[in-house]
Amino acid sequence: MKTANRMKLAAMVMTAGLIGATAVWAKPPVTQTLEDRVRHELRMLPRYTIFDDLSFRVDGNVVTLFGQVTQPYKKSDAENAVKHVEGVARVDDQIEVLPLSPMDDGIRLREYRAIFSGPLYRYAMGAIPPIHIIVKNGNVKLVGVVANKMDSQIAYMRANGVPGVFSVDNQLQIENK
Repeated sequence: MKTANRMKLAAMVMTAGLIGATAVWAKPPVTQTLEDRVRHELRMLPRYTIFDDLSFRVDGNVVTLFGQVTQPYKKSDAENAVKHVEGVARVDDQIEVLPLSPMDDGIRLREYRAIFSGPLYRYAMGAIPPIHIIVKNGNVKLVGVVANKMDSQIAYMRANGVPGVFSVDNQLQIENK
């Protein structure tokens, strides 16, 4: 008799747990815009690094991807991630795969050390730092957001001082401008 009561009690607890779990795991109403969902998917790419730059444009239900990545698989990862976002009908992938070059890889590491050691170390914090270093055939482009004009100038000067760099294009934006 006690065993039967225990089994009933266990069944009730399990049923209540399943009902509660269903309520917790039920999808909330979608209040995000398509842009928010696409941005989220791109930021969640596991192999997106400081040496890649991705952006996008949404026209109705068509998403156009832009930017530059260091490896070919990152281009397909971005396209596949966005393709599965609810509300996206088509993806126009215009992401450029940077040349695979040991020389550029060396410049990337030297640029990283030059820019983020010293006064700009705080920008290296976080999963996706706000400054991205794009290197193509010895030419460097800095993209992202910094707090003020001084930080932008410091990043530019430090990037320009790295040996083996042909040019530096400073496209850093100032926050709240």
